[in-house]
Amino acid sequence: MSDNDKDQKDAENEKKENQRPNQKYNLSRNSGEVPPEGLTFYYNRERRLANAPESVRDMYKEQKKTRFGLFSVLVADKPRTFLFAMIVLLCVAILVLSLTGYLDTSTFDGNRLDITGTHFEGATIILIKKSARNNNAYSGAVEIAVSVPQEDDFPVFYHRIFFSMEKEEMYRFAVPFDSAELLMVLQSEKNTLQLKLIPK
Repeated sequence: MSDNDKDQKDAENEKKENQRPNQKYNLSRNSGEVPPEGLTFYYNRERRLANAPESVRDMYKEQKKTRFGLFSVLVADKPRTFLFAMIVLLCVAILVLSLTGYLDTSTFDGNRLDITGTHFEGATIILIKKSARNNNAYSGAVEIAVSVPQEDDFPVFYHRIFFSMEKEEMYRFAVPFDSAELLMVLQSEKNTLQLKLIPK
């Protein structure tokens, strides 16, 4: 064997070693682009979504972009809407109770006073509930003056009650006024409290 034949054989062997194992197989079509109708798609989004639950289909729907707003956030879903409605109802109820006088409470020399009035046969019965807030709450005589506001010639009714050391006490007395609104002044040795009373 000549040297040329030997060199040629060595070149062929080296060429075979550098070849890929699947080089003999045609892995791609050289005829250009394959038409879409010739391909089989195993994933079809429309067909998959057609069998999906409605909640999944809603996720893929295009939603309009809305501007950020506080009210839209508060009523974004049912739980938030319910909570917002309850807060509004509670605020309205507190406002109505305050305007009608059901939540009228006053503080007088360390005592919490809840004062209400009731019309009865041309007079008004006034009820005062006293609750001592601490041990330093005032105890002693309290002068009370009751009149009808915006009527100068109307007489003033005077009454005196005594706060004892008891934590809770109740006082009831009648005034000879049958008015929709009464002006009350409570005076102790140190302080004075002025308030308006709307009898029921």
